[in-house]
Amino acid sequence: MIRLLAILAAVVLTAAPAGAASLIKGVRTGEHVGLTRVVVDLSGEAEWNLFVLDDPFRVVIDIEDAAWQLEARPDPPRGLIRDMRYGRFAANTGRLVLETELPVLAERQFMLAPAAGQGHRLVIDLRPASDTEFRSARNEAVARLTSPPPARPAVRDLGAGVPPLPPPRPATRMTVVVDPGHGGVDPGALGVRGTHEKQVVLDVGRRLRDVLVATGRYRVVMTREDDRFISLRDRVEIARRARADLFVSLHADAAPRRSVGGAGVYTLSETASDKETEALARRENQSDLLAGMDIAGSADEVTNLILIDLVQRETMNNSARFARVAVDEIGRTIELRSNPHRFAGFRVLKAPDVPSVLVELGFLSNPDEERKLISRDWQDRVARALTEAIDAYFRLRQK
Repeated sequence: MIRLLAILAAVVLTAAPAGAASLIKGVRTGEHVGLTRVVVDLSGEAEWNLFVLDDPFRVVIDIEDAAWQLEARPDPPRGLIRDMRYGRFAANTGRLVLETELPVLAERQFMLAPAAGQGHRLVIDLRPASDTEFRSARNEAVARLTSPPPARPAVRDLGAGVPPLPPPRPATRMTVVVDPGHGGVDPGALGVRGTHEKQVVLDVGRRLRDVLVATGRYRVVMTREDDRFISLRDRVEIARRARADLFVSLHADAAPRRSVGGAGVYTLSETASDKETEALARRENQSDLLAGMDIAGSADEVTNLILIDLVQRETMNNSARFARVAVDEIGRTIELRSNPHRFAGFRVLKAPDVPSVLVELGFLSNPDEERKLISRDWQDRVARALTEAIDAYFRLRQK
């Protein structure tokens, strides 16, 4: 999704999760003698972890046992900071990601005790760094984050806060995994009125779950049920471990031109159907990176070689079959873009044994579509249309 600097206009006023010892109440930025200072206002003392990553240059700050509850709009990026993202990264961990114009390091980082009417403050002073300094710090961070390789976790331990699987399905029910895209520190696209993609797709995902469950024909697994970050790899793994019969990833797009609109359905392919879809897949595949994870350090077990395996080929055929049905069904309810079934190398669709599609519900950058995307009535109609498509797909599979 296109990230706009206007993301900072959104003010987080959600309640803190139970168990968080501190609230993150504000983020301030300033410049002083060649340094860029970042001040994070907290309701109490907290531990933190800071590291740097590249491509793009980022400073990532994880504040432990803390939850976001901003009291005012964060200061805009200034000095060495080009962009800023923040949100819940894991259970009771608040993450702040600072994207910078050039390599930087923390000259100083310290916690200030309450004084002069102000509460606890985490202070970080950033300075430009040489390529050698930055590369050394980046390599140290990657080594710390990726070594030793963790054992493959059980389903209930997939990423902090990943919803547990429901009980095994009855033989008469199909398992559908509903995947609301983005979440937590990764907001996704931003609408012209400040709507976050992550909230729109979560709302639609919940409605789709409810409609599917109400039919009595499906066991539904959600990759996330609230505003939290789930990595692309964990989303794929959730679907595989649930032995899903279908994986539906929900998204909304944004474009430079406000007139661009319409929904689309995307499936996996080794080559993109067009340059626009190739660019979309590239943006979606950077979700982990933009949230402060270094995806280069994660082995992708279901790409390259598996893509040419017969099992994967059959899965891709079934994905395309569902995409065609979905285009027909949702096209009766909402406007579709031209050539609504497109394909590219989306990482979140790469489960080799689960038919998977990515549904772009519309464009938040289009004012008319943004109004529809946040409408409860529109979301209910889309959920029913997707349920009709899922019903039709499984009827076809049974023939």
